[in-house]
Amino acid sequence: MRILYILIAVCLTGIQQLTAQQRFPTSGTITFEKTINLHAYINKRIKERPDDGISKQFLESYKNSNPQFKRLNSKLSFSGNHTLFTPEPDPAAQDFMSNSPGIYQANTIYTDLTTGLYTCQKQVYGDNLLINDTARAIQWKITSETREIAGYQCRRANAIVLDSIYVVAFYTDQIHVPGGPESFTGLPGMILGIALPHDNVTWFATSVDLTSVPAGSIVPPKKGKTVTAAGMTEKIKAAFGSYGAGYIWWLVL
Repeated sequence: MRILYILIAVCLTGIQQLTAQQRFPTSGTITFEKTINLHAYINKRIKERPDDGISKQFLESYKNSNPQFKRLNSKLSFSGNHTLFTPEPDPAAQDFMSNSPGIYQANTIYTDLTTGLYTCQKQVYGDNLLINDTARAIQWKITSETREIAGYQCRRANAIVLDSIYVVAFYTDQIHVPGGPESFTGLPGMILGIALPHDNVTWFATSVDLTSVPAGSIVPPKKGKTVTAAGMTEKIKAAFGSYGAGYIWWLVL
């Protein structure tokens, strides 16, 4: 009889652990859609250079002949406290706007949420740069506002990054991994939505697949010229010069 009790206890423990894993998954893949208001993006570029009549005419023509919104997909794989954010190729025909900061997806990012370290492979005008650094510490302010994203109830949090960029995030505590798309982390649950309201861009989860991801498949990117975060910033500034200085932060983000 004692052996029977032990077997029952073991079974109940296993069921409880399985239930906890199902309720609070720690492994899976999230598909994100990045949406850019292309017309608003172009309007800001025109406003930056009001005296450049040729550029203004060209950009206005482009705006009038293209859809208002551009959409790009990416995936975030996670297992335990390790995440890997990977952009998917842009299926649209490439044009001069496709290479503009903020329009294309530059970053493949591996993050170790336990140590707070990350590796970012960043494409900057054809060059692959590899940055190893500490994950950005974001001072989030959690609010009472909620919304549903990809079937998960999420809570809103606000923050300022890079001194002046206003960020709105929506996270779910139903996934106990403090990760998120791009370099956004640090909330008590997985971030399923990010918006930069003043810059007309969002990342929102469209699906969550809780099929377990092997931990060994989530590894840092390795290809690229290794640079420091400060060295990368200087490289970007040198490439841009004074033109488009207001858009450099897109590549630093």
